[in-house]
Amino acid sequence: MIYYKNESFQIVGAAMEVHKELGHGFLEKVYHEALEIELLNRNIEFVKEHKLPIYYKGNKLPIVYSADFVCFDKIILEIKAISELSPEHTAQVINYLKATKMKLGILINFGSNSLEFKRIVL
Repeated sequence: MIYYKNESFQIVGAAMEVHKELGHGFLEKVYHEALEIELLNRNIEFVKEHKLPIYYKGNKLPIVYSADFVCFDKIILEIKAISELSPEHTAQVINYLKATKMKLGILINFGSNSLEFKRIVL
């Protein structure tokens, strides 16, 4: 079963357009702002820098995670602008998924010659 296939396709398509326009080499914040514009232009629902509360045994912890975007109220979207993704980046998205009980995260890297993306299912 592929979770949120159409929504994922829309999100990755928006990221591909940003990468096509800007290429690689910019800071992550540049891609974040450009992707926000592209998501808006494509009418993709999102919340940027979405705060994700963490609970321990029913108690809300004072620390919160902040996902780059939550799209369609069900997909975590985390972006990077680095030469290569590492297992730590995947673990970050997995932690976001655990914290929110969402099923799908998309990790996108704008830092390489070709856009990299990874679907992460919890």
